[in-house]
Amino acid sequence: MGLLTFIINVTLDGCVDHEEGIADDETHAHYTRLLDESGAMLWGRTTYEMMESYWPAVARGDVGAPPAMREWALMLEAKPKYVVSSTRSDFPWANSHHVAGDLRTSVRELKDRTPGGVLVGSGKLATGLDRLDLIDEYKFLVHPMIAGHGPTLYQGGLPGTRRLELISAEPLGNGAIAVHYRRAE
Repeated sequence: MGLLTFIINVTLDGCVDHEEGIADDETHAHYTRLLDESGAMLWGRTTYEMMESYWPAVARGDVGAPPAMREWALMLEAKPKYVVSSTRSDFPWANSHHVAGDLRTSVRELKDRTPGGVLVGSGKLATGLDRLDLIDEYKFLVHPMIAGHGPTLYQGGLPGTRRLELISAEPLGNGAIAVHYRRAE
């Protein structure tokens, strides 16, 4: 069984707005490595639609992009992408699949059939999955900025505190810190 890992960019004050953070070659290379080491992506509909509106065009070469962004786009194109949605069932982007039915059961089955692990990259979805005790690890890229606005990490709250064990912390040249935690037993 693969692990379910929550990955996201976050500012020092907890903002997870996709327009905040440092979107440079180093950041894209970091996420490309994470995706390469995993078996699939898992998103909520809103995040999927945001990604679908831009990255396939980069992968096709329709949008000019630096090599690191193009490599990320090509990796996304090739990886299986699973989408949780109760309002949409058609996901035409290459290798995209609808996750339907009971969320706990569906995600457990996805983890079981994805030995390389699944990356979840949607804040609201991750909160729901964490409420179901399904997230195994957390890989946050903490950006050296204070946004002063939301949305914020775990804005919807959790039923209790999650105690985590630090696996690694790696500073990037752009000032961000890549942190890797696992749930403490």
